[in-house]
Amino acid sequence: MPENKIKDITIVSLSSGILGESFVRHEVDIGVKRLEALGARVRFSRHALSGLDYIEKHPEARAEDLLEAFRSDTDMILCAAGGDDTYRLLPCLFDHDELKSVITNKVFLGFSDTTANHLMLHKLGLPTFYGQAFLPDVCELGPEMLPYSRRFFEELIRSGTVSRITPSELWYDVREDYSPAAVGTETPSHKNGGFELLQGAPRFEGKILGGCIDTLYDLFNNDRYADSVELCTRYSLFPESDDWRGRILLLETSEEKPTPALYRRQLTALKNTGIFSVISGILMGKSEGEMYFEEYKTILREVVNDPSLPILANLSVGHALPRCIIPFGVHAVADAEKQEIVFDPA
Repeated sequence: MPENKIKDITIVSLSSGILGESFVRHEVDIGVKRLEALGARVRFSRHALSGLDYIEKHPEARAEDLLEAFRSDTDMILCAAGGDDTYRLLPCLFDHDELKSVITNKVFLGFSDTTANHLMLHKLGLPTFYGQAFLPDVCELGPEMLPYSRRFFEELIRSGTVSRITPSELWYDVREDYSPAAVGTETPSHKNGGFELLQGAPRFEGKILGGCIDTLYDLFNNDRYADSVELCTRYSLFPESDDWRGRILLLETSEEKPTPALYRRQLTALKNTGIFSVISGILMGKSEGEMYFEEYKTILREVVNDPSLPILANLSVGHALPRCIIPFGVHAVADAEKQEIVFDPA
């Protein structure tokens, strides 16, 4: 059997510090055992287990953990979970080219608020992986990782990449009980449909970029944090229009389940950047629990207002369970008729 490409994994808390709280210790233990069973050495960055209060108050510590992970000999940087304020790392990573000076070609995996970290690394040309994280996926309380999620995670560990995505046969309710009493229990599942072509050509291609629309909206709106727009604009976190040309935009919604009215505002903010006129297509993630999913699809078509732009919906990525892993920064071909997305790192 060939040796895994990923032998050493460093877990970082770049958004929320939940990983350091005692009420998730049983989950963390499960996740570490699963990673070790895959043959990986597991490290936690210096502040990854410092807890919610410390991590919230010390973005500079989060930034230093990311820098140290890139300086180290680890093969993979795995985000603990999401959160909502990782944009605060920007000055610590870019004021003096701190991140640029240490960045190396490591596997970086996370989703949700980590969307902002993906954009930071994109600025420096590093391909990354979107769609899973340590606590919500590897630490799943069931007897094993959800099979569809495990398939992609293990492929990434074995090969250092993901080659192809097909639809999941099932989708799952969100777990309500995360206590030790829930260990070994499964959540209800439902039959899932395939990839759904909402409009446009059934086949389109380009490099994928994007993520959680709630986090992307914070780049253009100060409702959550008074300084998010100013900081993200100062450091040009959202790529210029030319950088989006020919790319595929990935969009998925968070566990906050934005109302249809808010979702329309979020999409309009993206439209105002001009990217809908230069991208080659859109991949739309299933909403968590399918909440507002039909409304979201209608609103997306209305805001885009260009029937020729391909939109492929119902991807199991991000906040919907289970979760695939999507490579950013490599060429992808989405094919609704073949029900697949194929990645070519060359």
